[in-house]
Amino acid sequence: MYLLFRETVQNPVWFYSCNVLQVVFEHDGVFVHPSDDEDGVDQDLLVSGSLRILDKDAEILVEFRPLEDAVDPSNMLCAGKDSSSVVEWNQCLERSQSQQLLESQHSYETEWDMVNAVTFRKKTCNNGEGSLNHSHERSRSTFSVSISDLRSITVKEEGWTFLLLQLKDASVSLPPLHFHQGGSREFLDNLRRFALLTESPDDDMCLLVSTPNRALSQSFENLLDDNNFGFVNKFKRDPYVTTLGGFSKVTNYIFDVLRGSEEQQQRPPEEVADLLGEVIPGLEINHQEEPGFEVITRIDLGSRPQVSRQEPLTAEDWTKHQDGEGRMVETSLLKQNIFKGGLCHAVRKEAWKFLLGYFPWESSLEDRKVLQRAKTDEYFRMKLQWKSVSEEQERRNSRLRDYRSLIEKDVNRTDRTNRFYEGIDNPGLVLLHDILMTYCMYDFDLGYVQGMSDLLSPILFVMENEVDAFWCFVAFMDQMHQNFEEQMQGMKLQLIHLSALLRLLDLSFWNYLESQDSGYLYFCFRWLLIRFKRELSFQDVLRLWEVMWTGLPCQNFHLLVCCAILDSEKQKIMEENYGFNEILKHINELSMKLDIEEILQKAEGICLQIQNCKDLPHSVSVILGLDLEPSGADPPGSGSAPRVAQRPDGCSNGHLRETSSQLSCKVAFIS
Repeated sequence: MYLLFRETVQNPVWFYSCNVLQVVFEHDGVFVHPSDDEDGVDQDLLVSGSLRILDKDAEILVEFRPLEDAVDPSNMLCAGKDSSSVVEWNQCLERSQSQQLLESQHSYETEWDMVNAVTFRKKTCNNGEGSLNHSHERSRSTFSVSISDLRSITVKEEGWTFLLLQLKDASVSLPPLHFHQGGSREFLDNLRRFALLTESPDDDMCLLVSTPNRALSQSFENLLDDNNFGFVNKFKRDPYVTTLGGFSKVTNYIFDVLRGSEEQQQRPPEEVADLLGEVIPGLEINHQEEPGFEVITRIDLGSRPQVSRQEPLTAEDWTKHQDGEGRMVETSLLKQNIFKGGLCHAVRKEAWKFLLGYFPWESSLEDRKVLQRAKTDEYFRMKLQWKSVSEEQERRNSRLRDYRSLIEKDVNRTDRTNRFYEGIDNPGLVLLHDILMTYCMYDFDLGYVQGMSDLLSPILFVMENEVDAFWCFVAFMDQMHQNFEEQMQGMKLQLIHLSALLRLLDLSFWNYLESQDSGYLYFCFRWLLIRFKRELSFQDVLRLWEVMWTGLPCQNFHLLVCCAILDSEKQKIMEENYGFNEILKHINELSMKLDIEEILQKAEGICLQIQNCKDLPHSVSVILGLDLEPSGADPPGSGSAPRVAQRPDGCSNGHLRETSSQLSCKVAFIS
């Protein structure tokens, strides 16, 4: 007999004998229709059951189990106010008792992250009449298969979605699963955590199933573990977050494909490149000479200039850069001072609005007041849109419902150790939730994906104002948008550029990483995705972001920050002869141990070193946006920031959606 233990923050776990089954996904109200040629079976009968994805000793199973009683469509009841309740029906419930039980199911159970759009009343039975046919149909419909045995899943529509699961063993067939109440997308999203689902070239409705090596998955999971928040453990325990796409639409694919069992620690190295190529199509740097690639030899970059940091810009310094009408003056010098030392906290609330582009640098104080009034009206109009959606409307809007649910989950775990967000019923959490919901109205195509709350949290902390925080977040998301898109163009481009830069800076180290199947640098994935938010202390994140928002000393300065960190760690990695797993583990354990000032100092030195190179490859100049020095300019290394080729349609430390293709380049090196 199975016993179910439920906890608020953990997946259900079923204990059977000495085996432990973890319920990864569960959805009630999935139906099997009896076969039309089945004699003696009531054709009006629908076999309703529960569809589960189970993790049993590192083996992933798909299981369908009918409910104890089959359901007659004539006895369907509309859901009550609480559509998340799970109702257990007795064998022969009287109608009055059934109605009372239905009415008692109006308590919201937050630990259940499933939605029952319809509840059911058992068809009245007398002395077991009709139970024989029902039992036969239930037993015929029960199945449990390993995902490694699945060949394909075909998605079809008949006014509702139903799935045809085909096994590799063609002699065995499974009944079609009908999702009258929805949930097919959530099921497939969960399945993608453990298998690659790719469109068949012959049928775009057919998804071919392939399962990756699970030991490689464990290696990548080591990287994702968060020392402060137990990210992966939370990820494992939370069925709803994983149902809606893991860390995000972007990271869902790579995280879940590479995720695996805890028991296995090694993986065949030859599978790494092929698997990552499937996960992030186009993520490769061709090492051979071929058309379209710039082939260069090993380059002597010369010595790295020594640079120094300075004290943060004070409120008094900031005021000196304003004229009588509040316009900012000498902005180039101001940005350079911010780059070299950051800002004292008292200045951030105003300065960040300029750095992010919410306030134009040339605007007067009166201009900014007018702008804020207009932006306040615009914000609350958008906020009213989702605030005014009724429960009935939201029931018919699955995307909004999913956005809201995922936001509620993430808000409750974002920076809860920070005083601004700690405690129960914290108003900071309400603001975080409302801003993210309003952003869904601002950009409904993207909506909300995990990781965005990490980007908003420091901004709201600094602004302490809902409207200002929203528009600053919008400006930041304009830079970061492609990181969160399903096509992963932003992440792919950054990893390609980072690999090219690291190869230029230290070819021997890059070759070592390549020999350990780590040349793709995907251990930097989290760094790039949310701009080191999980790697640094909260205050250091504020410092790093404001430095990067200056656009100095070059475009894509965050890639040089990655290079600076790796430069500091390369000796240990190579001397200790770290392999694939050890590299991932070592990089992950750097979280909260990094010195931001030392990193910024080294990253600036790397930029100057690259700029000093006389034979710098054009492709690298494009990546960093470096322009030729005009005559009379300050010489490199003199303390002034390097010049940047200003791109009016681009962003110095991010990727605007319309222009990322312009920055794409491929580099081949010959040692």
